[in-house]
Amino acid sequence: MRTLISNGTIVTAEGTQTADVLIDGETIAAIGADLAAAGMTADETIDAGGKYVIPGGIDVHTHMELPFGGTFAKDTFETGTRAAAFGGTTTVVDFAVQSKGQSLRAGLDAWHAKAEGNAVADYGFHMIMSDVNDETLAEMDKLVAEGIPDFKLFTAYPGVFYSDDGAIFRALQQTARNGGLIMMHAENGLAIDIVAAQTFDAGTTDPIGHGLARKAVFEGEATNRVIRLAEAAGAPIYIVHLSASDALAEVRAARDRGTRAFAETCPQYLFLSLDDLGHGFDGAKFVCSPPLRSRETWDDLWTGLVKDDLQLVATDHCPFDFHGQKELGRGDFRKIPNGLPGVEDRVDLLHDGGVVGGRISRERWVEIIATAPARLFGLYPQKGSISIGADADIVVYDPNRTRTISAKTHHMNVDYSCYEGRKVQGASDIVMSRGSVIVRDGEFTGRKGHGRFVKRGPADHARLA
Repeated sequence: MRTLISNGTIVTAEGTQTADVLIDGETIAAIGADLAAAGMTADETIDAGGKYVIPGGIDVHTHMELPFGGTFAKDTFETGTRAAAFGGTTTVVDFAVQSKGQSLRAGLDAWHAKAEGNAVADYGFHMIMSDVNDETLAEMDKLVAEGIPDFKLFTAYPGVFYSDDGAIFRALQQTARNGGLIMMHAENGLAIDIVAAQTFDAGTTDPIGHGLARKAVFEGEATNRVIRLAEAAGAPIYIVHLSASDALAEVRAARDRGTRAFAETCPQYLFLSLDDLGHGFDGAKFVCSPPLRSRETWDDLWTGLVKDDLQLVATDHCPFDFHGQKELGRGDFRKIPNGLPGVEDRVDLLHDGGVVGGRISRERWVEIIATAPARLFGLYPQKGSISIGADADIVVYDPNRTRTISAKTHHMNVDYSCYEGRKVQGASDIVMSRGSVIVRDGEFTGRKGHGRFVKRGPADHARLA
């Protein structure tokens, strides 16, 4: 199957040009002006006049079917990757979970079983490490060789995922040797648990207590601490879901002194705020960790994206129904499952709030939704680029079409939207995964099982001083 995308404006991280794209099978075969006139034939021609032609989005932080707080995230790999595709994202990198006392291999095998034959778009895995010991350190080398080069550890959630400084340092030393990358959830969980208990005991039981207890200073402190451990180990480090100005200041200072420190933020920290937690138990819809911060933080995070102190935007997509799941924490904010839906809305929110809002260029928009994720996580140039030989993961994007975000129309398997009623400018018209159209004009045209596991290389980009 050969497909010609004609008359479009190709937007990449490197620049913009008016050109056609010829797809042969699963990859991009040619790029140039008026390819049809040059004698190149195709089985289908897509007219992209007035539209952007961009690489498919890459969301490097999702949690499909994640067990948390006595329940499971609602999206499966089928529903989650389908929702991602509707939103212009053609690759997700999900987190496989090592259960305490089990091997990394057992956790990875469980996640392969969840995804294989079910995903409608391509996927990869990071590995959450719950135990750092001689056996799991040795397993890290094997996973890097298998295309899972990233490992997530936590300074949060004591008794569940928490790792102490010694464990984190040993894991960092291991990635310094094997080429992997440590991803850190950086909040001081021990201190947070004390403040959360004190907040509850003082009579604050509603979701606002979650935001008040998880203080920004606890994120800043933990971010500084894990960066310093990475410096001591001689390893790069990546901070996930950075939400606070305190934490951003630590990343910026580290990068200014030459440290290979990298970080992502998420749409919820750019468009939602602590105020959303303050509407009685309805605020449970907005409980995630780190929590939403004050509106004043938005400008700092956008500046971080402009200046590349924040390299990309991922979602931390982890959806729980308000009814029956978030309600587990009614009367005690500490029991509300942490996580928000967002995999479908990221690309449009960032186009609307970033490009249309005048905060970032359209080239930087493509970089933070696709190219930087591909570079940092071993997918580039196979993905995240429009170049000859790359996978034909391509979105024909209408920068002028408007839509209203709503749980009534979204495709995520969750009963509410964090952005209910928000009007955004920009939407995906056609979404292609490896040359196959999987979304066309608001209709799903893909198939369950089309998505493949993508073996990723070590984070060479992260190793550039």
